[in-house]
Formats: sequence, structure tokens, C-alpha cells
Amino acid sequence: MDIVRNLDPDLAAVLELIPEGGLLDWEDLPSMRAARLEAMHELAASTPDRVVKEDRTVPGPAGAPEVAVRVYRPHEVQSVLPGLLWIHGGGYVMGTIDLDDARIQEVVEQVGCVAVSVEYRLAPEFPFPSGLDDCYAALQWMVDNADELGLDRSRVAVGGASAGGGLAAAVALVARDRGEIDLAFQLLIYPMLDDRQVVRAATRTTDAPVWRCEDNRNGWRAYLGCEPGAVDVSPYAAPARATDLTGLPPTYVTVGELDLFLEENIDYAQRLLGAGVSTELHVIPGAFHGFDALVPDSAVAALLAAERVRVLTRAFQGAHTPLRPA
Repeated sequence: MDIVRNLDPDLAAVLELIPEGGLLDWEDLPSMRAARLEAMHELAASTPDRVVKEDRTVPGPAGAPEVAVRVYRPHEVQSVLPGLLWIHGGGYVMGTIDLDDARIQEVVEQVGCVAVSVEYRLAPEFPFPSGLDDCYAALQWMVDNADELGLDRSRVAVGGASAGGGLAAAVALVARDRGEIDLAFQLLIYPMLDDRQVVRAATRTTDAPVWRCEDNRNGWRAYLGCEPGAVDVSPYAAPARATDLTGLPPTYVTVGELDLFLEENIDYAQRLLGAGVSTELHVIPGAFHGFDALVPDSAVAALLAAERVRVLTRAFQGAHTPLRPA
């Protein structure tokens, strides 16, 4: 892949600002988290709220701490609304609910839904399945408290970006296999799905920008608690390893052309289609991983924002019906 030639011109300038060693300091994650958290708090505090927000704690997994969530609701809506469980990204080792605060407010306002953003435990301090268990606990709380939240239980979706997209796909697998929650949709934004990509990417001569092969290896190692690519990794940790994708909810997958996750995202979408799951795949030309967060004013970021609203609106209006195995 010719990165320079294929790069969207609106995104080119930001790559020059990225340090040669990448965006993450893997030797000092606690300090980096603290700096990012402070920056996100400041950004969230300076952004006017477009919807009603409420920070809460909900019951965590059995034997684990409570889970912090942020609930978003449109202003002055009295009808029962669809719901979205949103899971932030960060390579399984970084991130906070403040990271996606602005984009979730936009979705809630434009789609007309309730959203719950979950503050799950991060690796390596809390490897798999801690983060997944927290996310599923938040989903379970949403459904159990649908009346209080003003939610329609038949119109609940799960979504996320990057590692959040991987967790969203894993939550959908758990929901299907436990048979406790019938999800209406999954929104997977450049999801981190396959630890085996670390092994495949080692043969490449050109690294992907922003989220690099080294970052991917470190992120998966932290989350799995072992070297990525091992034979016994659970599909609930790396959803691309799931051999049976039947019965999953209708799905939207999007990924940039220059994203390290391009191949695994395309493969997952194709396998969903092969399993009879209604699936839309969008490959964005010239875009690298996390482009919409790094260059939010770009045309391609606006395109992705519009896509989120479009596909969620369509899903919640009942254009899709969750498919179940015969």
C-alpha cells in the first residue's frame, strides 16, 4: 500500500505531528493515561452540552467493582426511545468515557436515542475478560432498567470504535450465546478484532500510520495477558476467532483504507454476510486509524459522523430485523 499516494489530503498534515515513536508511551502508561484524562476532562468541560447527561455507577460483574457509566438523553423527549451502549477505544489500555463525549451527544441528539457510555477496566492491570465483563454488565443494567431509562428493550444496539468496536463485537457474541439480550444492531467503527493480525503484519514492509504494528502487538499482549496469536485465545477476547457468526444482530462495519485493521475488518464483514447476518461494510479511501478523532474537521470525519447517524436511525426504525438461526 502506497500510504503517501493514497492518503486523503485533509489528513496528511496531522501525520507530521505524530512522534516517530508513535502516540503511546508503552513504558509509562499510567502517566500517559493521566495526561490524556486531564486533557479529555478539559475538552468535555469546554464543550457545551447538547443533551442531558448523568454520571452513574451500576452493578459490576459478580465479585467485581461497580461500573461507571454516563447516560445521555435528548432534551424534552417523553416517548420511549431506542438505546445505544457505547464503548470507547484506546487499544484496550487507554481511554475514558470523556474521549467520545462530543460524538455521543451528537448521535443522541440527531438519532433521538438514549446512550450509555461505559468506563470499563483497562489492561494490563485488568486483562481479559475484565473489560468485556464490565461492558456486558452495563448492557445488562440498561436492559434491566429500561423502564427507568425510557428505553425500548427491542431496540438496543451496541457500538464502539477501535478496541471499543472489538468489545462491542464481543458483547454481541456473549449476548447471543447467553440468550439473555436480543440486540437490534452492532455499530463497529474500525474495530480491533483479531490478535492474529499481529503475526500477519510482521511480514509487511510498510507499517500503518497512527496505530502501528508495534502498538497492536503491545495492546493485544496487555489485553490477553499472553503473546497474541496463541492457539487458545477466546473468541470473546478476539471476536474474529469466532467460527459461528450466525444469529448476530445486523451490523455496520467501517474502516479506513490505510488502517492496520483493514483486512480483518473486511474479512469479518464478509463472514457475517456468509452467516446470513445483514451487514454493511464501508471502506473509507485515504483514511488511517482514528482519523475522525485526530482530524475532526475533515470531510471524511464528517462523512463518518453522518454514517453513524444514518445507520443507527435506519436500524432503530426497524429497517432490519435481527436474524436468528433456523
